[in-house]
Amino acid sequence: MKNKIKQFREHLGLTQEQLGALVGVSRQAINAIETEKFEPSIWLAYDIATVFHSNIEEIFLFESSQRKSRAEQSRGVV
Repeated sequence: MKNKIKQFREHLGLTQEQLGALVGVSRQAINAIETEKFEPSIWLAYDIATVFHSNIEEIFLFESSQRKSRAEQSRGVV
């Protein structure tokens, strides 16, 4: 999932480690989210948005993806 975490984080002058500490995850987890290798839970996305005083939709871009959603996968949608 595309996101603007890096832009928001740098705007506040936070490192990945500092953001991770604020939301209770590792620097590696923040890096994986920023580089779209990991999709955060809704709760983690909410916590990240709260740190940035923003809405989830401002940070995470819910666009069509090549990847199927978990719901589509479980229904066998091709």
